[in-house]
Amino acid sequence: MTRAGDNALGTLFAALSDPTRRAIVERLLANGELTVGEVAAPFAITTPAISRHLRVLERAGLITRRTDRQWRYLRVKDEALAPVENWISRQRRHWNAALDRLEAAAATKTPRPRKS
Repeated sequence: MTRAGDNALGTLFAALSDPTRRAIVERLLANGELTVGEVAAPFAITTPAISRHLRVLERAGLITRRTDRQWRYLRVKDEALAPVENWISRQRRHWNAALDRLEAAAATKTPRPRKS
């Protein structure tokens, strides 16, 4: 059974699965708002390729654009990564609880050392 947010989460993970797109998001998170040229500068790929990556990130809801005269500015949307953070948090709680149960079960079945 799937939840409503699973499709959005899948879209986010798909967008972040590419190393170039992850690097773009990391760059925007580190610097706040950057122009498209500033985002593209460190990458050894064509401008059309950068544009395709930006469209994927935009469709996934990770980035937003604004225009000021001839400049196009990009930034990571506030709370864009919240679904990923929530999913990771749920997984962490699940596995911590499962490992705690396993540890408790192992402790009850492990013989205690005898005193000499």
